[in-house]
Amino acid sequence: MTRAVAAVFGAGFGFVLAWAQLTDPERIREMLLLEDAHYYLMMATAFAVGTLGTRLLRARRARTLVTGEPVSVETSPVERRHVTGSVLFGLGWAITNACPGPIAAQLGQGLWWGLLTLVGFLAGARIQAALAARA
Repeated sequence: MTRAVAAVFGAGFGFVLAWAQLTDPERIREMLLLEDAHYYLMMATAFAVGTLGTRLLRARRARTLVTGEPVSVETSPVERRHVTGSVLFGLGWAITNACPGPIAAQLGQGLWWGLLTLVGFLAGARIQAALAARA
């Protein structure tokens, strides 16, 4: 049941990413060059909806649909690894004009460069795992 729910929500999320043009490298490039506010407005809207929705659900003491656990938010202080990770993520985003989030949506659209993003994402994940194991 959990996998089916995840698949439905994942497919819906991929559709929204493609519909909002969040899989288009040219739109990503325009955003990074501060030529287009499309992405920033989408991110701000997602942040606002997510924050408001989470607060409302917590106020109503709602439980998650799949696991039945109470809706909660865990916070942690900013650490060096957060800063390093965000810098590396931003560099990768700027160099490739691609974000790992819409990889599946790109592949679902038949966009071949999604494979390149996937390879980069997997390589980065493997490198991160190896560095974390050494630390």
